[in-house]
Amino acid sequence: MCPMRNLLEPDPTLLPAELDTPSRQALEAGADPREVAAAQPAASLPWAHLARQSLDAGDPVAAYAFARTGYHRGLDALRKSGWRGTGPVPASHLPNQGVLLAIHALGEAAGAIGEEPEQERCATLLNDCDPSAREVMGLA
Repeated sequence: MCPMRNLLEPDPTLLPAELDTPSRQALEAGADPREVAAAQPAASLPWAHLARQSLDAGDPVAAYAFARTGYHRGLDALRKSGWRGTGPVPASHLPNQGVLLAIHALGEAAGAIGEEPEQERCATLLNDCDPSAREVMGLA
């Protein structure tokens, strides 16, 4: 049985694989995320990786900057793909994960520097994009 879909909700936004695949492959092969971000600055995934590295290293200010870049590059890509600020952005679609990871990292970095409204806004956006995103991507 097919799940019921709200016909008033926009169709899911699916980012093109060509935006994500080269950076994903490079990162999976062990490339430095800084080099990947420099080579493919429009891809959110390397920025999200840089944000995660910075958070793990205890540098939330750098993490915030990296995550903010990935967030904005991701919003640009989503808009080019027809997203109008609302509607599903499924985490199960691998190319969407870069922007979703950047949103999550931005929220975490915002919380670490005490910017609670931004932290809450990012949590809401991530949930609005895909309520199962944290589970699908293995996030806490």
